[in-house]
Amino acid sequence: MTRNELKQLWFSIPRNENKKDYKVIVVEIGKNPHWPGYGTVEIISDTKDGYSSFSTHQEFPLQYALDRMSEGFDGLRDLSKYQLVIK
Repeated sequence: MTRNELKQLWFSIPRNENKKDYKVIVVEIGKNPHWPGYGTVEIISDTKDGYSSFSTHQEFPLQYALDRMSEGFDGLRDLSKYQLVIK
């Protein structure tokens, strides 16, 4: 099978148009004693238009997430409509 045939096959796979949108910001506070106050923030979007994920390590992860949510539309997505999950 050629590369072009594989590409055509991949894009011909039917997708679920009734897929429920999953938009979440996950904040995980780190437990490392050498990095107090640091944690990971992950922004996940899984919709009928596609999947995207962004992760960053921050000193004040909860404040970072709240700041991103309060900014609203960042040019790619409206983070104010995302669900916030704290682990």
